[in-house]
Amino acid sequence: MTAKPRFAVVLSGCGVYDGAEIHEAVLTLLAIDRLGGVYQCFAPDRAQMHVVNHLTGQEAAGESRNVLVESARIARGNIKALSEFDPAEYDALIFPGGFGAAKNLCTFATQGPDCAVDSDTDKAVRAMHKAGKPMGALCIAPALMAKIFGQGIDVTIGNDQGTAQAIEAMGARHTQAGHGGVVVDKARKVVTSPCYMLDSSISQIADGAENTVKALLTLMGR
Repeated sequence: MTAKPRFAVVLSGCGVYDGAEIHEAVLTLLAIDRLGGVYQCFAPDRAQMHVVNHLTGQEAAGESRNVLVESARIARGNIKALSEFDPAEYDALIFPGGFGAAKNLCTFATQGPDCAVDSDTDKAVRAMHKAGKPMGALCIAPALMAKIFGQGIDVTIGNDQGTAQAIEAMGARHTQAGHGGVVVDKARKVVTSPCYMLDSSISQIADGAENTVKALLTLMGR
């Protein structure tokens, strides 16, 4: 019997404004499970950039939270520090979106094209690329791929002109995509989908997550 495809899912906290987008994260896990895969969640063990009150949308001044501890809420406690990630144990790596991807996994939210990438995140992506294994990124997370790979990588964040220009300033190529759409950079085995970068319903997010996982399985030869 062929072993089930193994996915590493990198979370960036818990909540759209300062962490992982919860719908995107959960629907990614659901898609992996329904398409016959298994998953392990990871997150960097470090402080968040800041904490946002999701009721008011305002920063919660004086509060501090840990990315790994917050991500454990989504993973129901079954999560590992990203520093422990071993590419040999997984067939694909996937990043749900949410502002945490642009605040905690890199500094794109504050520095745009001049952003820096979290060291454990950078190491994981480069290790998977070196191993020739596919990766997915939803919503704003494709900015990570643009920063790490730069010249010529083809990604999508939907159709937001300002964000697309910032991604292209890092050397990437931006392709517009609609609800549930995916863009596949075959040379680097990177799949991206806009999800909540577009005004979307939760079912459209499910389509984006599922189509991303399907594309990753295709890149695996499944």
